[in-house]
Amino acid sequence: MNIRLPIGRSNPLEERAPFSVSHLVRLRLSVACAICATIGPGMLIAQPSVEIEQRIQHIQDAILPPVLVNGESAATTKLSDRMAALKVPGVSVAVIHGGKIEWARGFGVTRLGGSAVTPETLFQAASISKPVTALAVLHLVESGKLNLDTDVNQYLKAWKVPANAFTEKTKVTLRELLSHTAGMTVHGFPGYASDAALPSVVQVLNGEKPANSPAIVVDTMPGSKWRYSGGGFVIMQVLLEDVTGQPFPKLMHDLVLAPIGMTLSTYEQPLPRDRMSEAAMPYHPDGQPVPGGPHVYPEMAPAGLWTTPSDLARYAIAVQQALAANSKAVLSPERAKEMLTPGQNQWGLGVGTGGSAGHPYFTHGGANEGFQCNLVAYNNGDGAVIMTNSDRGGELATEILRTIAHEYGWPDFQPAGYAIGKVVDPKILARYAGAYQMPWGVAMLVTLDGSQLLARLGNQEAVPYFPETEAVFFAKLVDAKIEFAKPDAAGLPSQLILHQNGRDMAARRLSEAEFRHIETETKEIADATAAAIKRFKSQTQDPRTEPALRRDIAEVQLGQPNYENMSSGLAAATRQQMPQIKAMMAQFGAVNSVIFKGVGPGGADIYEVNFEHGSTEWGILMQSDEKVASVWFHPK
Repeated sequence: MNIRLPIGRSNPLEERAPFSVSHLVRLRLSVACAICATIGPGMLIAQPSVEIEQRIQHIQDAILPPVLVNGESAATTKLSDRMAALKVPGVSVAVIHGGKIEWARGFGVTRLGGSAVTPETLFQAASISKPVTALAVLHLVESGKLNLDTDVNQYLKAWKVPANAFTEKTKVTLRELLSHTAGMTVHGFPGYASDAALPSVVQVLNGEKPANSPAIVVDTMPGSKWRYSGGGFVIMQVLLEDVTGQPFPKLMHDLVLAPIGMTLSTYEQPLPRDRMSEAAMPYHPDGQPVPGGPHVYPEMAPAGLWTTPSDLARYAIAVQQALAANSKAVLSPERAKEMLTPGQNQWGLGVGTGGSAGHPYFTHGGANEGFQCNLVAYNNGDGAVIMTNSDRGGELATEILRTIAHEYGWPDFQPAGYAIGKVVDPKILARYAGAYQMPWGVAMLVTLDGSQLLARLGNQEAVPYFPETEAVFFAKLVDAKIEFAKPDAAGLPSQLILHQNGRDMAARRLSEAEFRHIETETKEIADATAAAIKRFKSQTQDPRTEPALRRDIAEVQLGQPNYENMSSGLAAATRQQMPQIKAMMAQFGAVNSVIFKGVGPGGADIYEVNFEHGSTEWGILMQSDEKVASVWFHPK
C-alpha cells in the first residue's frame, strides 16, 4: 500500500485571547515593476540589470527537462505552458544570489479570472512554517529562556506531553521536536474549511472533536529514530505561548518576522479579511478551486504562515548572515551552525540539509490544501523560493528549481547530464529482458522493442532507456539509471540496480515462471489503467471501488488484509508496511462516511473517507479480475 502523506497544515486558538497584527503598521514596498530586490529589511536597490532580466527570460521561456543528453537539443517548454498543463493558476519566485534577493517575480493569476500574481502576493507556506518557527525557539534558547535538552514538560503549562512507557524512560526535548526524533505522532494536518467548526490547540493535541486529526502522542522511544511529525511543532506552539505569555502570531511577529524584515508575513489564522485581497486562492489538481477558499490551520507553528517568496528569502538570508557572523544576524554563528548540522536523516533543527561539504544547503518544502511550495538556500548565499496555489504546484516548483539551478550553475538540483555510449550488441540486450522484483514488491519489466531497451515499473508506462555503457542505461524522461549485474553461469544478470532520487535499489531477477506471471498481471494492470484513463475524461465512478475500499479499510484496521484480493505487487508492499499501516489506521477510529470525489489523472477513483478521528483522501484502482491493482491514502 503506497502511503502518500502531505507535509504540514493550520487556525486561531479558541481558549486564548484573540490577537490581530492587522492593526500594526505593516511596511509595504511599493514597486512599479514586478521585480523587488533588497539588501536588507525594507531597503530597495536598483531595478534588475539587463543580464538579470535575460536570466529571468531564460527561465520563463525554457523550463528544462530532468535529463540533458550531450549533443542533443534540450526539450524545453515555456513556463506558461507547464502551468497550463499542470493546471497551476499562479506561481511566485524569489532568487537569492550573493546573499541578496537578486529578483522576485510573479507569474499567472491569484485566481482564475482574477488579478496577476506579484512579488507581494501572499501564499500559504504550509510546512515551511516550521523552519521559521524554529528561529523563534532558537532565539529564546540564545536568550536563556529555553534549553534544547530539557524535558519540554518543564515549560508546558496549558498541556503536558502524556506520560507513557516511552516517556518514562526518555523525556521529550526541544532538540528532538525540532529534528523530528521525538517519537511524536501525526505527520501533517488537513486544515479546516472556511465554514467548519475550529478546534482549540489543546483539542488538536488531544485529538478531540472538532479536531480532524488524531491525538499527538509519543509512540516510539524519543531520540531513537527519525520520523516527520507536524504534531511535534504543535507542541512547540503551545510551549512558546506558555513561555512568552503571548499569542502565537504576536510572538512570531515580535521575535522573528519583524526583526528579519518579513513585513508582509503573518501566522494569523484565518488570514484577516482586510488582507484576503492580497492572497492567492488555492486549487485542486483538476484545476477546480478549493471550496470556500483557503483552509484554516489552528496548527500555526507547523503550517499556518502566510507569506511571500521574498519574505521567505529574507528568512534564508538571515540564517546565511548568522553563519557568516553578521552583526545584524538573528542568531549567533554557533547557534546557526548547530541549526544546520545534519543529524538523523540529514535533518537539522527545523530544516532539512543536503549538498556537499564544500556547498552545503538547507531546505524545506510545504503542501497545504491547494498550496505547494519549496525553499532551498546554500549556506554561502544563493538560493530560491517558489510558491504556488495548486496541489500540483510541487511538480512545477521542482521544474522551476531545476531550471534556476542550471541558469546559475548550482552544484545541485540541475538536470542530470548523460552521454549516449556505444551501440550495445543486440545479443547482450536480449539477456537483460525479464522481470526484476523491487524491494517494495513492485516488479520492473524490462523488454526490447527492436534495439530499444524499455523498462516498466509496476503499472506505469514503459520508459525508453539508452546506453551509457554496456551495462548501464539511463532514461531521458526521468532522472533514473538502471545497472545490470554481471551475467551468471546461465549468461543472465541475477539482478539490476535502479539509481534514482539519490538511492540505489537492487531488484532480483525473477525466474521464467515468475516472469510470465508478472507479465500477465502487468497486462491486467495496464488494461485497467487504460480503461480508467477513459473514465477520468468522463469522471465516471467504477462501481467496484467503493465496496472494495470499505472492505480493505476494515481488514487493515483488524490487521487481517486478504492478500488474495490484491495484485501481487500491492500484496507484497502491504505485507512489508503492515505494522505501520495498522498503527496509523488505528488512530482514526470507525469510518463515518465514504464520499466519491472523482477520478484522478492516473485513473484511480478518489474518495474522501471521514473517520471518527480524522479525514483522509484515498485512491483505488481495480483490475478486470476484481483484484485491487493499487491503493493509496493521505490525510485530507
